[in-house]
Amino acid sequence: MKIVQNIQQAVDAANELKKNGATLALVPTMGNLHDGHLALVREAARHADHVAVSIFVNPLQFNNQNDLKTYPRTLDADLDKLEQAGVDLVFTPLPEIMYPDGMNEHTFVFVPGLSDMLEGALRPGHFKGVTTVVTKLFNIFRPDCAMFGQKDFQQVAVLKKMVKDMAMQIKLVEVPIVRNEKGLALSSRNGLLSAEEKEKAPLIYKQMMRIRDSIVSGRRDFDALIKESRAEIDSNEGFRTDSIDIVDAESLRPVTGLTARAAVLMAVYLGTTRLIDSVSFDL
Repeated sequence: MKIVQNIQQAVDAANELKKNGATLALVPTMGNLHDGHLALVREAARHADHVAVSIFVNPLQFNNQNDLKTYPRTLDADLDKLEQAGVDLVFTPLPEIMYPDGMNEHTFVFVPGLSDMLEGALRPGHFKGVTTVVTKLFNIFRPDCAMFGQKDFQQVAVLKKMVKDMAMQIKLVEVPIVRNEKGLALSSRNGLLSAEEKEKAPLIYKQMMRIRDSIVSGRRDFDALIKESRAEIDSNEGFRTDSIDIVDAESLRPVTGLTARAAVLMAVYLGTTRLIDSVSFDL
């Protein structure tokens, strides 16, 4: 496994892997890797001859500087996991490598509409940071495909539109959410939870499934469903609901009579840790 820290090294290493027509899959991450990330790596290996992974805690997508400061960083353990998983190339740049003139002077990529709604409204600038860094990674590696987890449901939608609008010749592969035995979606932020909070956290999944089952059974009073789940979550000590949305899974707009697939999106604070989750389903 080759590990590189600067952009030219990454370009050269990626080009070497792609010699003689070999294909390359990219898995962009912010590190603190868990089984969800490793599922992305396994999926990448099914789609291409070689797998590259980036580990970069991207400051441009953090609107909360304390969140950036406390984001878990476990580079040595991450590299061990990736080597065991058979990854060919790992890119571990520092912010000054990715943004040599500073973030305020860096060109950015922005997807209007999708980036400003839902999670984007709650975290201004977040998706601009995501699309900018992902575009840069795509330009560095020129991969044939890239893997993204469905836990970040809106992020996938934003990136799909970016790829389509900008005619990027890259296949985006969506990988299902990996959960623990109690339903908690695996996330790097779970490491910030206490043992007691980890036991409580599956309540989020339970409430998402309650909404899903109610809709599949025929309920269409979405505001009431959201109000009920918000009340149930917030009545439990340590929880504070940030947002619950029921949307068209493709457009992320409100569900209409033409919606074929819907999604429930949740963002909930447990203690000081903000957890996001989603579930999509056919109507």
